[in-house]
Amino acid sequence: MDFQDSNTWYWIILALTGIISGILGYLFGKSDIPSAPDNFNELNKLDIENAKLRADLKTCKEHLSAFSTPKASSKSSVKPQKIISESFNPVAAKSALGKKVNLDDLKIVEGIGPKIEGLFHNFDIKTWKTLSETSADTCQEVLDSGGKRYRIHDPASWPMQAKMAHEGHWEQLAQWQEKHRAGKF
Repeated sequence: MDFQDSNTWYWIILALTGIISGILGYLFGKSDIPSAPDNFNELNKLDIENAKLRADLKTCKEHLSAFSTPKASSKSSVKPQKIISESFNPVAAKSALGKKVNLDDLKIVEGIGPKIEGLFHNFDIKTWKTLSETSADTCQEVLDSGGKRYRIHDPASWPMQAKMAHEGHWEQLAQWQEKHRAGKF
């Protein structure tokens, strides 16, 4: 075997190795292995589903307590509960959210704009308290009433956000919204 033949085989083997490596790299790149952004999207979906389940559980507990709580007599010493909306603090809300917040403004909920707020008003859902007590399925019905253009919205977390606003948990609401801002990380 002379030197020229071994040099040719060297280049042929090197070229075949490069071609095979390129093909394998392409195939691995196109495989169904989830990437990091897919994992974040899945985590976001699970967070929203968790929020929906918590809101539904809260609604169920409230309905159950309404049926199981005995009626108080007129001589009862039970004090009426304070309405939380009376303690609305616009300064604290502005400090946490970085913008002026009006009482029962549904647009502070991430995902609700003026048109969607109008749809909720058509269903007589005009306060944070009412929205917080609304199931995610009912929120979806409200969106469906607006037509196809509202299908891209996911209202699963809206009752939970409205509850935070109603109860004055502005810092918690701001943190949640920053983490989940329209699914962008």
